[in-house]
Amino acid sequence: MDVKSKEARSKNMAAIKSRDTRVELKLRKFLFTAGFRYRVNYKITGKPDIVFVGKKVAVFVDGCFWHACPACYREPENNREFWRKKISGNRERDLKVTRELEESGWVVLRFWEHEVRKNTESVMEVIKTVLAER
Repeated sequence: MDVKSKEARSKNMAAIKSRDTRVELKLRKFLFTAGFRYRVNYKITGKPDIVFVGKKVAVFVDGCFWHACPACYREPENNREFWRKKISGNRERDLKVTRELEESGWVVLRFWEHEVRKNTESVMEVIKTVLAER
């Protein structure tokens, strides 16, 4: 049972961004400042957050709540069955998207939201290394 009315919950959910989140913008700013050029919301399987088309590298920044980060995720108290199904579906879709992209010759990099927020430089190093290898 949800503690909010259907209208209030709808308003809350509508305000949640699926792209151009603060953490995505932070990573993109770091990459751009370092001289990297990339595409945003490029139309390939899974719509990665950042794509290096020529190198075939797709970068996803997964939200800790929406993708059940092992370090951060706490199951909601309300409407548990709905959230279990929702988060489980997100995780299954992530695996499917990663598999499909890799089968198509792409390198897929996935970072947790908290990694980008707290350790942007180390995330950048991983991206730089992968791009240099391609």
